[in-house]
Amino acid sequence: MARRGNIPGMGNMNQMMKQVQKMQAQMQKAQEEAENQIYDVSVGGGALKVSINGKREIQHVEIDPDVVDPDDVEMLQDLIVAAVNEAIRKADAAMNEVMGKFTGGLGIPGL
Repeated sequence: MARRGNIPGMGNMNQMMKQVQKMQAQMQKAQEEAENQIYDVSVGGGALKVSINGKREIQHVEIDPDVVDPDDVEMLQDLIVAAVNEAIRKADAAMNEVMGKFTGGLGIPGL
């Protein structure tokens, strides 16, 4: 009958669990850093600038007064949509790159 402390392979299992916990802590830290990072995007030749964080929260919008034309509000709206969408893509790409370092391209949902 095997004793509790002498189960074959348990030492390896404990070591593996420690490594998993360490990787989880590193992944959490990297994710937090990526979420706090600010990503800047400029569209329309610099006419409109958007800053977004990794949580997809808009931090700042800057509009060149020359593009504010009361007779062409649609163009300004299009610039805003383009800038926000590009900022989201940039933040998502950065987050995917950070998480990809840990998941190794395993395609794990939610990571």
